[in-house]
Amino acid sequence: MELLLDDAARSAQARARTFVDRAVMPFAAEYDRDQRVPTEHVQALAAEGWLGKDISSEYGGGGLDPLSFGLTIEEFGRGCSSIRSLLTVHGMVTCALARWGSPAQRERFLPPFARGAELAALAFTEPSSGTDLSGVSTHAQAAKDGFTLSGHKLWITFGQLADWFLVLAQSAAGPVTLLVPRSAPGLRITPLPGPLGTRGSMLAELGFEACFVPSEQVLAKPGLGLSLVGATALDHGRFTVAWGCVGIMEACLRHSAEHAMQRKQFGAPLAEHQLIRRLLSDMTTSLRAARSLCLHAARLRAALHHDSVTETSVAKYFAAQAAMRAAADAVQIHGALGCQPGQTVERCFRDAKVMEIIEGTNEMHQLMIADLSLQDAAQRRGMAEAARRAVGGT
Repeated sequence: MELLLDDAARSAQARARTFVDRAVMPFAAEYDRDQRVPTEHVQALAAEGWLGKDISSEYGGGGLDPLSFGLTIEEFGRGCSSIRSLLTVHGMVTCALARWGSPAQRERFLPPFARGAELAALAFTEPSSGTDLSGVSTHAQAAKDGFTLSGHKLWITFGQLADWFLVLAQSAAGPVTLLVPRSAPGLRITPLPGPLGTRGSMLAELGFEACFVPSEQVLAKPGLGLSLVGATALDHGRFTVAWGCVGIMEACLRHSAEHAMQRKQFGAPLAEHQLIRRLLSDMTTSLRAARSLCLHAARLRAALHHDSVTETSVAKYFAAQAAMRAAADAVQIHGALGCQPGQTVERCFRDAKVMEIIEGTNEMHQLMIADLSLQDAAQRRGMAEAARRAVGGT
């Protein structure tokens, strides 16, 4: 892979690796156990500029290209999926703002978001609306100079810490996205403890009761909240989750290989047993395949290629499944030790399962990818029919 990276990408990855090894990995088990990331650790992320690496330098961000950014996310995924989820959800909001925000909104929000002076979270999902966001029931009633929100959101990543929420709601004109401050009257924030994985991601439930949002905090025109704003945010989320899954696989492989060399069974290291070597070889192959799909998606994003959204979906689908298999095999290699709380592979196993659900379930991506294959087949069939008619008419 190193031969395919330019100096900027290698440098970005090296900086991320150094930071993760020093300031993330030593605390990952603590975040998982305590189900929170201390405010001072978030501030350390902000001080190093990690919360704004993909924001344009025009607004004080790092201005990383998609490949360099993806490689940094891989390193954070290797160290702690909860911290990676903070970078993901914050970035989902900032990329939507950068693409669809007005000049005034970009000037107001992107600089503090880039510095990490304010944190952003995405508030799309509801108890009855996760994968199918067209079914959200939170209602935005048109009011003088804005909207009044009523309803509630569930499983909001870092909702316990966020200063701003990008909320998806239904209005008379169609889906609408609104930026709602934590301090808004009528907004209630309730922690959601005990998730299966990414336990440090400080999930919350949001309740809106006649919560007024002024017009200047509406992102894009009503009716475009899902098709444009939501689609941009979700595409960014899938890209980062895919890279984060590569990081999970890297962690599983490293710990499994080290354990296999040190642990002895039946008079020989585990690494000498053929079945263990098969698990390690499958893990290695899947890791490289997932990373290659992420690299391909990153290059298409950098080129603004029309296939980038599809290839990001393919990368996320494959990487999430591969991470789950790698984590399960890593636990198997570690045996009873791998089932103990506080073990890296045990945490990776729980985190990897979450990756198969967030930013589009495996099944949703299967449908999307199958639709693309069928569309391609229909197009080829149509072209062949047209060619035959042309030949027959000559």
